[in-house]
Amino acid sequence: MGKIFCFMGKSACGKDTIYKQILSDKSLPLKTLIPYTTRPIRNGEQNGVEYFFLTEEELQELEQQGKIIELRAYQTVHGIWKYFTVNDYQLDLAHNHYLIIGTLESYIRLQEYFGAESLVPLYIELEPGERLQRALNRERLQAEPKYAELCRRFLADEADFSDENLLRCNISKVFRNDDLDKCTKEISSYIKELI
Repeated sequence: MGKIFCFMGKSACGKDTIYKQILSDKSLPLKTLIPYTTRPIRNGEQNGVEYFFLTEEELQELEQQGKIIELRAYQTVHGIWKYFTVNDYQLDLAHNHYLIIGTLESYIRLQEYFGAESLVPLYIELEPGERLQRALNRERLQAEPKYAELCRRFLADEADFSDENLLRCNISKVFRNDDLDKCTKEISSYIKELI
């Protein structure tokens, strides 16, 4: 059986960058498991790469078809944004290993759906001041920066990824992103041990 390696971490900890570097490593037989969202696409994102960007109506169709594995809704300063995983053509755990970016909540729900033995947490951590600076730098590049949402998300992540919540989810291994190359190599080695 294949495994789903689930990248998690607070916003702007570097998980997207590390995710892309791990995927580009040809020595790792990993496929992507691209999540879905109803939030607006950001500058530089591509539909079907970081996320599948759907409308609320398209989400409702998938719900009616019984294809939603897990769904999270967040009240942002710009309205409700939903993130979800779909049981679609992407999944074949009998033959493949996958890489996904998620949250603790999505990790738990994926474990419930596929079984704990199929999920491997990859929790990335970065010093809070550095994370905040990265998030601010990224937001400044947007056509319409959403600073209030950046602040809301930063504070929400502090609570969501608390030590208590990590412990509750049985996540004890932490990859510190103080050095991007070193962190990426550590994660790559860890994945190779498990597949």
